[in-house]
Amino acid sequence: MSNLINPPDAARAIFGFRDTGYNVKTAAADIIDNSIAAGATEVNIDIQLMADGRKIVCFGDNGEGMDADGVWAAMRYGSPQRTSAKSLGKFGLGLKTASSSVCLRFSLISRKSVDQPLAKLTWDLEHVADRNDWEMQNAPVTTDEKDSFEDLCGDTGTLVVWEKCDRILSKDYEPGTKEKAAINRMSESLAKHISLVFHRFIDTSDGRERNVAININGEPVAHWNPLYPERSEQVLAARNQELIVELPDGNEDVATIKAWILPHRSDMTKEEEAKFARISNRAQGFYVYREGRLIQDGGWLDVFGSPEPHTSLLRIEFDFGHSLDEAFRIDVKKSRILFHPDLEEGLRKLLQPTYREAGQRYRRTNRDGANAKGGVDHSSANKNIAGAANTAKPQVTGVDNATQTAEISNNRGPKIRIKAPIQSNVSPDSIHVEAVTDMTSGHLWEPAYRSAGSTDHVPGVLLNKHHDFYQKIYQRAAANGYAVEGMDLLLWAFAMAEQNNINPELEPIFEDIREEISANLRKLLRNMPDPEPSDLIDDDEDA
Repeated sequence: MSNLINPPDAARAIFGFRDTGYNVKTAAADIIDNSIAAGATEVNIDIQLMADGRKIVCFGDNGEGMDADGVWAAMRYGSPQRTSAKSLGKFGLGLKTASSSVCLRFSLISRKSVDQPLAKLTWDLEHVADRNDWEMQNAPVTTDEKDSFEDLCGDTGTLVVWEKCDRILSKDYEPGTKEKAAINRMSESLAKHISLVFHRFIDTSDGRERNVAININGEPVAHWNPLYPERSEQVLAARNQELIVELPDGNEDVATIKAWILPHRSDMTKEEEAKFARISNRAQGFYVYREGRLIQDGGWLDVFGSPEPHTSLLRIEFDFGHSLDEAFRIDVKKSRILFHPDLEEGLRKLLQPTYREAGQRYRRTNRDGANAKGGVDHSSANKNIAGAANTAKPQVTGVDNATQTAEISNNRGPKIRIKAPIQSNVSPDSIHVEAVTDMTSGHLWEPAYRSAGSTDHVPGVLLNKHHDFYQKIYQRAAANGYAVEGMDLLLWAFAMAEQNNINPELEPIFEDIREEISANLRKLLRNMPDPEPSDLIDDDEDA
């Protein structure tokens, strides 16, 4: 063969690049990477839903901008390497693969100085497919594009325009309110993602990176630091915070590591947890930063096993620079990192004491809270139920304390009157679930209608402290907050299902069901001994 030049099929390749694993959030982050690499101090994102259903997204920055040759080079698949090795851009593919993952047509418009005309080039995937050739388009800059450049960039900078956005939403909508609501949800999700990925750049008090303001539809994106340093404790000794990492060529470089244990839920207000800590199984693990930009948020990367509740307070801050890219095998999207097995083992050994301590603190706090409240702590379930307003339950339209009856609207209809405990002036902390000693029916649970005052009663569930299930199972589980909360939520859900489908004719049937379940549980637990004191103490050695 005399000709060994074998270029890729243009149509198949350019459409194939759409499926490199991006979503709208990671694609937008890649565009912002380019803006930061260009020295921008402000990035503006404008998301428009046109009356005819077209979606147009513009990214404008006030960075150094490009002339016509620069725009040509930037639009090339595999564009030239940037002069700064620290650049957040890495492969010369991000602008193109990120944009085409969301839209079928994208344009790059830029200029370096006010005395230059705006330079513009466009990739239209359908045009490439029709021609089956790597041909860009160079249509003139439109009036709308000039206005967008002025609004989003200023005198100089770069504007990226996404059109024909066929993948910006997860499903197709008819033009109207539902589509508009979906775009709003997508914008909010994007803001949340950006607030995390670029939090060191957005946070003006963080001196590790230069400040970059990022706005979406004119609203500034606030930073969110997942490590919550204002309240968290950094527990890794200073001597262990530097890691020597060997590169494939035998050279070495340094990565840094810190370990943060967040405050327990019981030590935070609900607002503080939701706004600043966001504790969950998914959020524990490694937070990996490349040149100050987050590329991995949570997960244990095979250093430890799957996330589990007892380590949900632990987050590991891992920092490295561009020189370690090859060691960690960074992907095109800069959203994945892989540790060498030797490094995994080293990190496991280094972090094992911290991992154990986080679990012990979680258990210890749960146990202390349970003991302080007399054994079993039901506060987590009450907080959870209070925060889940969309659960199916009856609506209380009135109560009668004298007759201990409630008037409710449920699946059976309006103004249904049933007999149930009516309780006023209840502690707000136990309004949904409470264990009591005065239940005389022998049932494990009973529905009730409860209020922190004398009006506005809500449906709740009472648990019988004298029932064997409570004595033998709840008491043993007292130190495990998730076990207690899970049982509380299950019994509350049973009570709500009953009350949401009850009427006077069905009331005795539901009561019989509660009686039968409660009786069967007593029989099943007959041979289980009452817990010994040692059964009620969580052993830290098991952490």
